[in-house]
Amino acid sequence: VQLQASGGGLVQPGGSLRLSCAVVSGSIFSTNVMAWYRQAPGKQRELVAAASSEGTTNYADSVKGRFTISRDNDKDTVYLQMTGLKPEDTAVYYCKVREWGGAYYSERDYWGQGTQVTVSS
Repeated sequence: VQLQASGGGLVQPGGSLRLSCAVVSGSIFSTNVMAWYRQAPGKQRELVAAASSEGTTNYADSVKGRFTISRDNDKDTVYLQMTGLKPEDTAVYYCKVREWGGAYYSERDYWGQGTQVTVSS
């Protein structure tokens, strides 16, 4: 399974960006969680938002009310709409899919390549 992320860029504080991450190779089990993480220079990678195949979502406190995660299950794509961007949102953003399935109901993780988001005036 390969994931492809896109949509990063340079934006001014207060601006908006929309990230996309699609499964471009292979297929995933129907029971899964699609998520966005980010990693700023010198910091650990952190969860930004996640959306399950059952329809639940969760967000990091730092992005609640500003970011919205959504998914298109028909296209195996997850989106992250980011508004009210702040300089501290600057990071490389990564998408991840965690799936459960197969004969032994195994758990697997797949990561996309990162996409840079820079918030600066």
